[in-house]
Amino acid sequence: MRFNDIGRRAAIVVAAGTVATGLLGGSAMAAGDPAGEVEVLGNAPSCVKVWVTKGRITQTGHALNDCDKSLNLKIVWANGSDGECSTVPDGWELTSQVAKLPRRFDGASTC
Repeated sequence: MRFNDIGRRAAIVVAAGTVATGLLGGSAMAAGDPAGEVEVLGNAPSCVKVWVTKGRITQTGHALNDCDKSLNLKIVWANGSDGECSTVPDGWELTSQVAKLPRRFDGASTC
């Protein structure tokens, strides 16, 4: 399944300790860049695409599972707690939103 297959994509959103699920629309997909300008950190397998998007006050870490199987993943942040561990089915995306400062996006890890 390819990243631009928006109609079949869904998201697991982990923000401020709340977990929600929903279908992604085209505008939400444009915010991230899974091709990555971000150095890949964490211990997630290479079939997991990770990137970060930054707003004025917050930043959102993304991990897209393209591994052909479900994985237990979490977004890893420096200078504070990591995102929640969640089961992410193949083709789904995990996100975690935190304040921009003093946090730093460190990728995604299995959990």
